[in-house]
Amino acid sequence: MSSLQVFADAVRAAMDNALPLLEETTFLPAAQLIWDAQAQGNRLHITGIGKPAHVAAYMASLFSSTGTPTYFLHGTEAVHGSCGQLTAGDVVICISNSGETAELKATAIAVRNNGCKVIAVTGNPESWLAKFADEHLCAAVTDEGGPLNRAPRASILVETLVLQGLSVLLQERRAITPQEYVQRHPGGSLGQLRDHEK
Repeated sequence: MSSLQVFADAVRAAMDNALPLLEETTFLPAAQLIWDAQAQGNRLHITGIGKPAHVAAYMASLFSSTGTPTYFLHGTEAVHGSCGQLTAGDVVICISNSGETAELKATAIAVRNNGCKVIAVTGNPESWLAKFADEHLCAAVTDEGGPLNRAPRASILVETLVLQGLSVLLQERRAITPQEYVQRHPGGSLGQLRDHEK
């Protein structure tokens, strides 16, 4: 079997497992944590180490453009002063496939020590991070796909999918209008109101 076929099979299996999780009940506890924080004037942040850090940066942009201002927290710089962007009562989403990454453990502890709530996104609900967090979203995969089965491939796709599901629920609650979306995203074709939206 070719490496591409191995990858395709891994992605198919990951999506088959992840898609049933896209139910409102999956996301409500985490969303409620965010809504409660926002009601008190607090903010949402998102962090990760390695490849999940890139997912975190993308999701911070997506959440922000769809009505939930979100700040990227550097996964390692957090313990070297960047926790200064946090205020007590904020919520921080921490992404780690294993839930055992040493650097992210240190960051999660620092986040908690700064008075913030933690939402974990991991592939292992029994991991340290999943149990440490106030809420957990599962992004489990059985196989990354590709040679060596080590580089984050399928897990990155599922982490992104799960957080996109959360973003949909947050946007629905915010009831952002086309005009508000365009105000946040004035560039490109997405920044143009369609005829029926004017």
